[in-house]
Amino acid sequence: MRLFTLNKLYISLILLALSGLSIAQEATKEAVKVAHAGTWLAVLPPLLAIAIALIFRQVIPALFTGLVFGVWVVGGMELSGLVTAPLTTLEVYAVNSLADADRASIILFSLMIGGMVGITSRNGGMQGIVNLILRWANSVKRASLATVGMGLSIFFDDYANSLVVGNTMRPVTDRMKISREKLAYLVDSTAAPIACLALVTTWVGYQVGLIDDALKVVGYTDMGGYGVFLQTIPFSFYPILALFLTIMVAATGKDIGPMYQAEVKARNATSVQEVTIQHPTEEIDPVEDKPHRAINAILPFATLIGVVLFGLYITGLDPDNPNQTLRDVVGNANSYKALLWGTMAGVLVAAILSLVQRILTLQQTVNAWLKGIKPMILAMVILILAWSLSAVCDQLETSQYITTLIADTLSVHWLPLLTFLLAALTAFATGSSWGAMGILIPLVVPITWNMMEAQGVMDPAYFYLLYCTIASVLAGAVWGDHCSPISDTTILSSMASGCDHIEHVRTQIPYAFYAGGFAMVVGIIPASFGFSPWLAIVLAAITMYLGLQWKGKTA
Repeated sequence: MRLFTLNKLYISLILLALSGLSIAQEATKEAVKVAHAGTWLAVLPPLLAIAIALIFRQVIPALFTGLVFGVWVVGGMELSGLVTAPLTTLEVYAVNSLADADRASIILFSLMIGGMVGITSRNGGMQGIVNLILRWANSVKRASLATVGMGLSIFFDDYANSLVVGNTMRPVTDRMKISREKLAYLVDSTAAPIACLALVTTWVGYQVGLIDDALKVVGYTDMGGYGVFLQTIPFSFYPILALFLTIMVAATGKDIGPMYQAEVKARNATSVQEVTIQHPTEEIDPVEDKPHRAINAILPFATLIGVVLFGLYITGLDPDNPNQTLRDVVGNANSYKALLWGTMAGVLVAAILSLVQRILTLQQTVNAWLKGIKPMILAMVILILAWSLSAVCDQLETSQYITTLIADTLSVHWLPLLTFLLAALTAFATGSSWGAMGILIPLVVPITWNMMEAQGVMDPAYFYLLYCTIASVLAGAVWGDHCSPISDTTILSSMASGCDHIEHVRTQIPYAFYAGGFAMVVGIIPASFGFSPWLAIVLAAITMYLGLQWKGKTA
């Protein structure tokens, strides 16, 4: 989902000063490094990684192979580079991924959430929540709807959403014999879409910043970035329809594609333990002969959410600006710092509750924390490789190359559709929805503006084309991110749900394509020619529901 890059220019200048090389020599060296940037070779590393992941269902070897190939291409594809590329992969790209402060924050708060889950599982808090939810979620339908409801309620950040909902609902869905694949789908397909659409989220601050800068470039002053973002919401067809689809799937119990087989296998299990064994993971059982109090998990998670929201407010507040709106506060907030504060507070509360009630000793608390961290290690390795591959794609100008393929042959009324597909392809290949947004919005907004001017549709009545095109970038990025096996949010969702990562991708893609198809055919295309987006959403939702009832199967 998110793309975090080091400032290569500054690093190059520092290295230049230390080495005493001339600027001309360094420029020549850099030109050799990225000799194939912006060519067809630029798309091969991510495609190779994706192909190997889907064929062999092994994401780490797939990412490593694509990454090494990409490093070899960056190095000029010399024969000797085949030997040095694996070394450079670890020495340069993996190290740089870890050196980035924001990425280090992601790793830390992911590990801390895992540790908090370990403590709350061991002190009986998670079992207490399961017991409470099971009083209502005592069926497959109710457990599925409860998962979707939790996903919609934690709207402020997709990372926190995936990790909290997946870890909390996993015991409940296991008890109801719902497959881990279904849980991962419900978690993943609510996290990014709601974060993309909600009025105050960490995503919105990023999106508004991109939109605002692009509007300044074209000289558009009638409305600010946030105002334009609000105008794009009705045109964000994929995130809206993806959320509707999760509710439909949960409410009807009907499935399509490989998900049906996964659900049948889970339902036919003879026990809860058998369901768990289907997707190997090391479970943390509550301490025997101790009470299972839900408050021991609710309070730490509530603390996490409260401190994160407070952190977003504190880090984004500008005391010198009395007219600062809530949107401005969130837009300026340091979400990574807030998430670190929240996870640390949650861990401390979980530990204190365990110690004060004498459910766990100090040593048992530490051991539970460490045991909770252990399942996160694999996901962190995958994230580091995915970030490294994104850095290679950035050097090879993969997204820019894809953009140039269609930028000069576009008709303005077909621009939103092609932009949606381009954003999806970019996010799919790089595994980063934020990266796709960051690259395409500065390019697409000026292209849209110039094309509208050239084709004589600069009247405000046609500004829906601008809103629809911007929304197509945002929505397409989420769509591609949902389909990509190297996406960090996809990885986190499968990790938090205890689901095999490739199985999660394989079972989610049909749903993503289902919602994406309706988004294009019933949403984007008609809206690009002036059809009401709200009416398009209603028609798409109805036809999508009828199609699910017609073709879907109940396990």
